[in-house]
Amino acid sequence: MTRPVVGIIGNQHMINDTYEVHAGGSMNSAAVAEVSGCMPLLIPSDPRFVNVDELMEVCDGFLLTGGRPNVHPEEYGHEPTPAHGDFDRGRDAITLPLVRKCVERGQPFLGICRGFQEVAVAFGSTLHPEIRDLPGRDNHRMPPDGTLEEKFALRHTVTFTEDGVFHRLMGAQEVLTNTLHGQGISKPGTRVVIDGHAHDGTPEAIYIKDAPGFTLSVQWHPEWNAANDPVSRPLFVAFGDAARAWADGRKATPILKSA
Repeated sequence: MTRPVVGIIGNQHMINDTYEVHAGGSMNSAAVAEVSGCMPLLIPSDPRFVNVDELMEVCDGFLLTGGRPNVHPEEYGHEPTPAHGDFDRGRDAITLPLVRKCVERGQPFLGICRGFQEVAVAFGSTLHPEIRDLPGRDNHRMPPDGTLEEKFALRHTVTFTEDGVFHRLMGAQEVLTNTLHGQGISKPGTRVVIDGHAHDGTPEAIYIKDAPGFTLSVQWHPEWNAANDPVSRPLFVAFGDAARAWADGRKATPILKSA
C-alpha cells in the first residue's frame, strides 16, 4: 500500500561555511514515517526550484519544520532589526503562500516552531523578535550547552483551552513540552486561534478558525522522541490520519471542533 506523501519544508544551510544545501532534521523524517505512517519528502524551499502549485499536487500534507532563520519582519509589516536574527527569504516565499492555499483547499499541514510562526504570519499575526526581553516572560531558547537530550528536555507546561481542540486531542488540559524558540506571537491575526499557552503567557498552540482541514501548529518541537512522547505521538498520528484522508480522496478532514 502506497503511503501518503508528506512534504517536509527544508532550510537553507551551509556545510563548513562553504557548501550550500537544503537540510532537514532526521527526527522530522522519523516522526512522519514512524508515527504519522507517511512517506517523508524533503522540499528545497526556494522558489527558484519549486512552486506552490507543484508541491500541492505532489504532496498530501506538509510538515512546516523549525529552523534557525526567522520569518522576515516585512512579512508582518515591521522593520528588521538585529534582534530579529537571520532570515531565509526563499523559505518565506514558499511557505507563506503554501499555508494560505492549504487552508483554502483543506490540505493538511502541521506547523512546528518556525512553522508555527509561519502559519501565524500567513494569517495576519505579528511576532515579538525576542520574547525573553518582555516583562514576566521566560527564556524559551534552547539551552546553549549540554547534550541533544538535554537541549530537547521537557522544560515547561502548556495549558490548553478547556474542551478545546488540543485538550480533546491530547486527552489532557495541561502537558509538559520542550522549548527551543526565541520569537513568539505578539498580536494574533483574526483567524488565528491561540488554543494553548505556556505558564508565562506565551502562545504555544494554534489553529486556523473555520479552516476545512487540519491546521494544528505548536511552538515546541514534538518531532523529538515523537514515537514515545505522550504529547507528540497523538499530534503526529492525527496529522497522518489527515494526510491519509487527503491521499484517499483529496478531501479535507476537519480538525476536532470545540464543543
